[in-house]
Amino acid sequence: MSEEKQKELGKILWAIADELRGAMNADDFRDYMLSFLFLRYLSDNYEEAVKKELGSDYPTVEESEKRTPLELWYEQNEQDVEFFEDLMRKKVHYVIKPNFLWNAIAELARTQSNELHKTLEEAFKYIENESFSTAFDGLFSEINLNSEKLGKNYTQRNDKLCKIITKIAEGIAEFSNDSDVLGDAYEYLIGQFAAGGGKKAGEFYTPQQVSTILSRIVSLDSQDPSMGKKRKLNSVFDFACGSGSLLLNVRKQMGKDGIGKIYGQEKNITTFNLARMNMLLHGVKDSEFEIFHGDSLKNEWDMLAEENPAKKIHFDAIVANPPFSLRWEPNDELSQDFRFKNYGLAPKSAADFAFLLHGFHYLDKEGTMAIILPHGVLFRGGAEAKIRKKLLQDGHIDTVIGLPPKLFFSTGIPVCILVLKKCKKSDDVLFINASEHFEKGKRQNYLSDGHIDKIVDTYQYRKEEERYSRKVSLAEIEKNDFNLNISRYVSIAEPEPIVDLKEVNEDLNKINGGIEKFTKEHNKYLEELGIDLLN
Repeated sequence: MSEEKQKELGKILWAIADELRGAMNADDFRDYMLSFLFLRYLSDNYEEAVKKELGSDYPTVEESEKRTPLELWYEQNEQDVEFFEDLMRKKVHYVIKPNFLWNAIAELARTQSNELHKTLEEAFKYIENESFSTAFDGLFSEINLNSEKLGKNYTQRNDKLCKIITKIAEGIAEFSNDSDVLGDAYEYLIGQFAAGGGKKAGEFYTPQQVSTILSRIVSLDSQDPSMGKKRKLNSVFDFACGSGSLLLNVRKQMGKDGIGKIYGQEKNITTFNLARMNMLLHGVKDSEFEIFHGDSLKNEWDMLAEENPAKKIHFDAIVANPPFSLRWEPNDELSQDFRFKNYGLAPKSAADFAFLLHGFHYLDKEGTMAIILPHGVLFRGGAEAKIRKKLLQDGHIDTVIGLPPKLFFSTGIPVCILVLKKCKKSDDVLFINASEHFEKGKRQNYLSDGHIDKIVDTYQYRKEEERYSRKVSLAEIEKNDFNLNISRYVSIAEPEPIVDLKEVNEDLNKINGGIEKFTKEHNKYLEELGIDLLN
C-alpha cells in the first residue's frame, strides 16, 4: 500500500475517534480505539494463516450466513480443534476462537446485539491469558468496558460499543491488513492522541523524525560509523520505551530479520500495554520481544539485577527518551548500586544522569547508545558535573547533538542527543548544532528528511562545517571545565562586521568637507535676504 493510502487510513481512524469520543477524555478513548484496531489485526492475520493451513478444507460461507468460515470449521471438526490450535500456536504463535474474531465482533456490533459487551470482555480475557504461548497478563487492563464514560448501564455501554466498532469496521474495511499498514496507522493515531493530549500524553511518544535519528545512529558500525550499517543487532533495549516507537524504528532501520531480540521497559501501565500491542501489530512475534512493567531507576527487572559479570546481560544498541529532569529519591543504598557507584548519584532534582547511567551500564563494549536529554545535562554543576567529567575522561561521550526547539509534545525547550560508547575510537567529541535547521509548524516544529540526513551524515563521517559541526579535543573541553554547552564549541551567532576605522575616518572627513562647502553657499543666499547666517 502506498504512503498516501497509509496516511489516508490514519486520518480516517482519527476522524472516527474525533467524532465518537464525545465528552470522553482523549486518553481513555485512545485505549478503546487502539485495542479494537489491534483486535482487527490479530484476527485478520490469524484468519489468513488458517486459510493457508487448511487449504481446500477452508469452508466457504455464504454472505447471508453472517458467520466466519473458521466458526463453521470448528463446528464440523470438533474432534480436531485441540490439535489444530496447537499447530497454529507453533506457526502463528497465537490462537483466537472463532467467536472472538474481529469479523464476528463487528457483526455483533452491526446488528446491535446485546451480547457484544459480554463477548468483548470474554475475548479480551482470552487473548490476555490463552491466545499466546506467552501470557500477556493485563494487556487490556486499562480498557474498562464497564466504565460510566461509555454509559450509565449495560445497555447504554453496549450501544456505545456497537457504534464505535461499526464505525471502525466501516472505516477500515477497504484497507489491507498488512502489518506495516495497520502498524503505521496505529503509530499515526498514537501521534495524534499525543499531540492532542499535550505534555502528559507526549511523555509516551517520541516524534518519528527524532526517533529516526537515534535509530539510524545506533544501527551504524560502532567503532567506525563510516563503514555503514551493522549486519545485525543481537539485541536492542529501551529502558523508558513508552509506546515502543523508538524500538520499532530501530527494527525498521535494521529490517525484520536484523534484530535478534527487542527489550523494553516501561513504568506506566497504560503505556506498557500500548507498547506490547504495538509490537504485535507490527508483526513482531511474542518470542521476538520482551517488555517489562517496572521502574528502571529502582531496577525492578530481575533480568537486569544480575551482578555476576559472567551472567550480566548486555545490549548491542540502546535508545531512550526518558522523562526530562524527573525528581527521584537517591539514597545510600543506591550510591552503592553497581550502575552508579563508579560515577556518583544524580541529584534528586533531576534524574537525567541516573537514566543515562542505568542504560550505559548494560551497553555492550561494541555497542552504541543514543539518548535524548534536556540541555541542562551539558552544563549543570554539582553532582552532574562530576558524572559528566568522568564520562568524558573515560572516553565514553562520542557525540553531542543539539536539536531545534518545539519538536516534542511534552516540552517546547530544545533538547540534545548524547551518543555514548565503550569502544570509542576517536579521542575527540563531535558537536553538532542543528538548532536552526528545521521547518516551522503551527504547533510543533519538525525536521525534514534533508535535516535528518544532514545530522546522521555528519555523525557517520564525523564532518566539520562552520556554524554546524566541529570535532573538539578533550584538552579544549577540559579548559572549559568539562562544560559541554554546544554554543561554546559551535556558535551559530552571526559575526559582527569588521569595521575599518581608517576608512570610516576618511568618509567622515569627506562628509564634513561637503557640509562646510554647502554651508558657505547657503549663507550667501541668507546674507542677500538679510537673514541670520548658519554657524
